[in-house]
Amino acid sequence: MLQAGYQNVRQSTEKLTDGLSAEDQNLQSMPEASPTKWHRAHTTWFFETFVLKPHQSGYREFDPTFGYLFNSYYNGIGEQFPRARRGLLSRPDIDCIRRYRDHVDNAMQSLLDKLNETQIKNLAPLIILGLNHEQQHQELLITDLKHAFSHHPGYPAWATPSDHLGAGIGRSSWLGIRGGLVEHGSRADRFCFDNELPRHQVFLPDFQIATHPVSCGEFQAFIADSGYQRPELWLADGWEWTQRKKIESPLYWFKDGSEWHLYTLAGERPLEQNEPVCHINIYEAFAFAQWADARLPTEAEWELASAQCETQGHFADSGQLHPRPGSHQAGLGQMFGDVWEWTASSYAPYPGFKAAPGAVGEYNGKFMANQMVLRGGSCATPAGHIRPGYRNFFYPVDRWQFSGLRLARDSDA
Repeated sequence: MLQAGYQNVRQSTEKLTDGLSAEDQNLQSMPEASPTKWHRAHTTWFFETFVLKPHQSGYREFDPTFGYLFNSYYNGIGEQFPRARRGLLSRPDIDCIRRYRDHVDNAMQSLLDKLNETQIKNLAPLIILGLNHEQQHQELLITDLKHAFSHHPGYPAWATPSDHLGAGIGRSSWLGIRGGLVEHGSRADRFCFDNELPRHQVFLPDFQIATHPVSCGEFQAFIADSGYQRPELWLADGWEWTQRKKIESPLYWFKDGSEWHLYTLAGERPLEQNEPVCHINIYEAFAFAQWADARLPTEAEWELASAQCETQGHFADSGQLHPRPGSHQAGLGQMFGDVWEWTASSYAPYPGFKAAPGAVGEYNGKFMANQMVLRGGSCATPAGHIRPGYRNFFYPVDRWQFSGLRLARDSDA
């Protein structure tokens, strides 16, 4: 089962490159993004570095220089090529990266074939971590490529066109959630990242949460009401950002005459009123919530509310790579998939958190400062990768991910 899972994830990464040229795979449009080619190599480097070199006797490293070129931020392993310059690496080319992936995949298969059941059980947590790490990079590959393609005046199409235009719900309603002393965090008896642990108790007052994420139509009303020009709605850092960058709409929105359009990975098209707004940062989410006389939920509130939902939704596997309008289902909708939802919680360790020993311990813990938590996954997240306790995190200004918002308010509002 572990071998099948390994092959499935690795093949899914390669499938994402269908239709991409060598030039496409080397694009890097900003320091925060990485080329497709680099994602493919880095996820391979992870298995080579953390699994094969320590655990397979006589393993032959594919290329000793790759440890420098494709290490992301693991200082315990060694130095890294500067992140902002990854797009300058025309070599190794995509054919060499393919051979690198094949080399590591063959070695991983050989290792798993040789290990006995007890050895595989002991090594499985590290391999499963590597597979979840690769799924994270599958999502980053999609969002990074979208950002790069968005700079092309021809609005290149790569994903499957949406099949849902014109469908969906109107405005959200409010759903009351009973608080109290609740369990918060993931369970340690199944895979989760270390930042989701330990599971602990928090006290939450009763609150209300919106049944659906904020829609493009609702956000368009915020824009029409001069939302981007009203400093009283914004956090100080957010207002400074809008003024310095001259921000007037979510990322990838633009005016065609008097009509709003947006760029999607299936090309440019008119704005769909009923689909969730996405590609906004927490400053925009906060300002909208202020305008709507509401607030953002905390991550504990979001997690408690999500407990009544199935962990299913519109994920990357559809190939459409764009959020869908919500349905008319009763209760909470779209808690998982479609858009990541900003919360009011800063990314900080849970009480009792301890990073894993060694370089793998640098995976999450070292980033627990100056970032905010998002929940729920998106249309670019691989299906099966999300769970209620999953904590994503980005800096407040970031908006190239499929990030949206869901409103909350106090129960006596």
